[in-house]
Amino acid sequence: MNPAEPAAPETPTGTTPTGTTPDTATRPRRRVLRTVRLIAVAAVLGLVGGTAVGYRIQADREPTPLPALNQPGLAYPAKPLPEGQEPEPLSAKEDLQSKAQGDLRKLLVPRPAGAKADGEDGWVSLSTYVSDYTWPNHALQFQLRQGIRRIASRSWRSGEYRTVTVNLIQYRPGEQIGALEFVEDQLSYAEDESGAAGEELKGSGNGRYFVYPVHREAGYLDIYEARAFAQRGDVAIEIFMFDTRKIAEKDVRSLAEKQLERL
Repeated sequence: MNPAEPAAPETPTGTTPTGTTPDTATRPRRRVLRTVRLIAVAAVLGLVGGTAVGYRIQADREPTPLPALNQPGLAYPAKPLPEGQEPEPLSAKEDLQSKAQGDLRKLLVPRPAGAKADGEDGWVSLSTYVSDYTWPNHALQFQLRQGIRRIASRSWRSGEYRTVTVNLIQYRPGEQIGALEFVEDQLSYAEDESGAAGEELKGSGNGRYFVYPVHREAGYLDIYEARAFAQRGDVAIEIFMFDTRKIAEKDVRSLAEKQLERL
């Protein structure tokens, strides 16, 4: 049904409105459609007639001169500024992109005191990165479409069983913001998996973190999981945390906030 069309009154099954037959009950709608067609034809004829009259009136008038073209002066100086008068370049604090153009590995949050390296620590190839996905080929195609540039990763183990992985995924400039597309895709997937919308990462704009329900399987230790995703410019942040004991929300939240601060 067209949303602009009012709903027809309900009629009990097997009956028709009073004074009508099944054949005549639908006639009013046909008449309405015919009226609309007539109005449309009249509007077209009126438009054509009005246009012809307008051309005739304009042809009888004296031509009106157009105003002179005028271009205001350019806002920047015609010559370079004298030496010593050039504006100061933006500081690293003001130029949010300057940090991310250097060594991305230096922006990874450091391992906590007492934690041991466990897994990747530095640059990660795209083939290695997508191999962790359930469908690596689909993940590869997605990342190539988004214009992936490079990946820096750091993993560690703390305590007896807690493992943490932090990935910084940077994308090239393009028609779309690859980091934003990736984070939105991961947030949607995390919502479906966890059954919750996640908690907002303050100061991130679009970041959220998730603490998953415990995963239990006979013969195995309980598995607890937490994830966080955020985007800052052309860099996407993803954090994975696993443990055999319950993970406090503040653990994944504080780690994500520290990583955001470094960007």
